[in-house]
This record gives sequence, structure tokens and C-alpha cells, in this order.
Amino acid sequence: MRWGLIGASNIAASHMIGAMRATGGDVVSVLSSSPERAQSYAQEHGISEGHGDLDALLSGDIDAVYISTTNEKHFPQAMAAIAAGKHVLCEKPLAMTVADAVTMVRAAEDAGLVFATNHHLRNAGSHLAIRDLIASGRIGEVLSARVMHAVHLPPHLQGWRIDNPEAGGGVIPDIVVHDADTVRFHMGEDPFEVVAIQTSAGMGEGVEDSVMSVWQMPSGATVMTHESFTHRYAGTGIEFHGVKGSIRATGVMTQRPTGHVTLITDAGEEDVPFADHNLYERSVGLFTDAVAGKGAPSADGIDGIKSLAVASAVAKAATSGARVAVDYGGV
Repeated sequence: MRWGLIGASNIAASHMIGAMRATGGDVVSVLSSSPERAQSYAQEHGISEGHGDLDALLSGDIDAVYISTTNEKHFPQAMAAIAAGKHVLCEKPLAMTVADAVTMVRAAEDAGLVFATNHHLRNAGSHLAIRDLIASGRIGEVLSARVMHAVHLPPHLQGWRIDNPEAGGGVIPDIVVHDADTVRFHMGEDPFEVVAIQTSAGMGEGVEDSVMSVWQMPSGATVMTHESFTHRYAGTGIEFHGVKGSIRATGVMTQRPTGHVTLITDAGEEDVPFADHNLYERSVGLFTDAVAGKGAPSADGIDGIKSLAVASAVAKAATSGARVAVDYGGV
């Protein structure tokens, strides 16, 4: 797989370039809005070409692109990549609106290209183990779930995320999409209605930095979530409570293969082992296999549409104070 990076980003440097190379890929080129930044980033990370022009990158000898620019750029960049015949792995959220996300995904499908969303959490060994516990009936019918994803956004990731709503800043597009995808992955169903309250503790300007929401699931289960950029010591976790038992997982809403998973039933508490593979290597490996006609990405375009739809409903509920139905854009 010959990769072009659309975005000279922190996540590409920290996780994705290594994952691409570890799965046999070659990172050929990188795009930045600053040609000087593109050249310095390319030199720093051993990439042959640095571009300040998207058409120049797309005209090169690449098979796929990884998009990790600010959120408002995802739609036009993905559409250009699809028009150029490139497979697309896109960061979440896919777009600023559900309608744009649907357009992207359908365009790739019509062109016969693989389109995937880089939802890393569903690739973690911890979450694969949790999903297996639920699917095998260890806790019985799920009654409720809780997601604790209140963290402190480190300074090097703040920037546009805390002061630029036009670029898709705010905790809802940044973290709620992750939690929506993770809950869908585990429960196998899509929230249909949400309520929410958002706040700003002053980390940034013009965007929310904390939100709590409750989601109604078609099965009758309820989901409570808490996302924040301002909580230094809260820790992260996810819980599922069923008629036969509960799952409590701590430290698992992360980019690293860490944390603990505990199963609680009438028999007592049981530590659940899980694999410690690299989350991003699994994601890139499955994407690469899908391009080769073997299997599917870990999170496809439909998954990206649906996680964005839930986050969009949470945002609408938080600003309106009303119960809001989730609009999945017809997918």
C-alpha cells in the first residue's frame, strides 16, 4: 500500500505513520497547507514528497490517502481523493454534517473504492474482549451502559479544538463520536433519541469543553456518557450492566492497549484478559486487507456516518434543551 497523508498532523506522526510501515505500507507523500511545513514534516518522518497542493499529492503514485486535517476540510479533501481514484481512511468526524458524510461514503461506494473511518477504540484488545463478553451472553440482556471519557486535553492538542467552531472544534465532535462508535460496536444497535447538557469551563472560547448526555436505544437500554477536555484526574472507562452481570472497564478509552476489564456475576469478580496489540496497526491492517479484497475495515464509512449522527444529535440537544431524534441521513 502506497500512502499519501492529507494533513501533517500529530496523530499521523505519533501513531499512523508507524502503523502504515508496520503493516507493510510505504508512506510516499504528505500534504500541508504550508509548503514549508510539508517539506519539514516529510524530512522529519522519512517521507519522499511534501506538497502544499492537494492535486499534486493526488496525482502521485499512491493507492490510498489518510485524512487527518481539521474537520471542515475532510469533505472536500475526501471527495477530491475519491475523484482521483484513491481509497480513503478518514479521521473522525467524517464531515461537519451528516449529509456531507453520506455524500462522501456513497461516492466511494459508487467508485468501487474502500472508505473507512479511523475509529481506533474498536480495535483495542480490551474492547474486543468486552464485545465478546456481551455477544456471548455473559451479562445477559443489556439494561444500561455508562461511558466515562472526561480527560484533560494536553496543550499540544488544544489549538483549534478549543477555539474554532468553524473548524469543528469542541468536545462533542472530538470525543462524543468515539463514544457513539464504541457503544454501537458493543451493543449492535443505534441510539434513536438523546438529551444533553453542555458547559464551558473556560479552556477555550466559542466551543463547549464538557458535555453529559443520555441516549435511548431501540432495545430499551439507556446509555449515559460524560465527555470533557478539562478533567485532569477523572480517568476513563466504560460499563455495561445486564440482567445476569456487569462489565466494568477502566483506562480503556485511550489510544494505548492499556486498562483493566472486570466481569461481575453471581460467581464474583473475574479479571478478563485481553490482547495488547497496537490499535492503529490493527486498523490499518484491516483497511489494507479490504483494499486487497479480503474482509472489511474495522470501521467503515457507515460507522463514521452513524457516529457523527449521534454527536450531531447530542450537540442539537445540548443547545436546544430538547429531546432530539438521531438523524442517520437515510443510511
